[in-house]
Amino acid sequence: MTRFIHDRFAKDLLTELLSPIGTVNIGHDVTAEVREIDVYFIPSTVIPEYSATLGLLGKMADTAAIFEPFRNAATVGEVISCMSKLWDLRGELERQARRENTRYDDAKLPLLWILTPTASKALLEGFGAVPKPEDWLDGIYFLPRHLKSAMVVIHQLPETPETLWLRILGKGKVQQRAIAELRYLATDDPLRIIALELLYQLQSNLVTDTEQELQPEERELIMAIPSLFREQLEAAQQQGLEQGRQTQQRLILENFLQVRFGEVNSKMTVVLSPISKLPAAEFTVLLLAISMLTVDEAGREQAVRLLAENVLRTRQNELEDILPTALTNLLAMPVDELTLFVEQLPQLSADEVRARLE
Repeated sequence: MTRFIHDRFAKDLLTELLSPIGTVNIGHDVTAEVREIDVYFIPSTVIPEYSATLGLLGKMADTAAIFEPFRNAATVGEVISCMSKLWDLRGELERQARRENTRYDDAKLPLLWILTPTASKALLEGFGAVPKPEDWLDGIYFLPRHLKSAMVVIHQLPETPETLWLRILGKGKVQQRAIAELRYLATDDPLRIIALELLYQLQSNLVTDTEQELQPEERELIMAIPSLFREQLEAAQQQGLEQGRQTQQRLILENFLQVRFGEVNSKMTVVLSPISKLPAAEFTVLLLAISMLTVDEAGREQAVRLLAENVLRTRQNELEDILPTALTNLLAMPVDELTLFVEQLPQLSADEVRARLE
């Protein structure tokens, strides 16, 4: 199950990064047997400055491309399967050319990029894959010319800004170091924001995957991502982007609750705004606490209670002696009354708060 979670992350990240400069098709079907291409990219808009920010990925996107990312080292059979998709697509394009009474141009066939964290020497030699050091970085291996294919061995790529967006699709320490490098990008960098949103979704999906035991590296990944979000939120706060920080926290929380529980119920929605105003450190702690809850109705009720506790946190000193009762009464309010109370809470006096909750 976790393999599919990582596959989804890889496809989403490639889609977000490449869509400004071309058309991205995820899950393109070819042949009657329905082989599904992971990411099929056709360049359209030339934006040299943007392509440069993608580094090596931008160079790979200069021409039509198929990207097939693997979480674990690609096997011989998996490489052959990827190449079969390419030949199936070639047949599809040839048939299209005949229908349109045009000449098929093999130069327009996409280049297949197989993204694998590692690859053995035997695998590379078996497919005749060789580096092109005069044109490409270490870790890039090209198959014979007419096969229109290349392997990217992510863990062999130099750890430079140019390779960041590929190394973030790696595994273990390589991926974790790439994620850590996001902190060196400007906090308002669109690529950093996109990557953080997708990484947080990846973390949420890993946490909620109860069907399979997580690997140690995945547990480390789960712990690494919230700290990066905390840095992002604190940096935004320090730069005076308080409103932006609150908006970002609200979106993060709403997405997290939806991914974990399948829906955001009415009482959760009411408290999203006040929760989004929490300091970054407290917000991160809250997310971690919710991530430890069970994914069922009991977990959803506990999540609502945690959110309500944090709504009362700003008035905790005034309610300390009646806090359990205050929390129970707050949760018992009808949604309309709860909405009004939450909106008025910052302006209410201590006596008014106690009168409403005691």
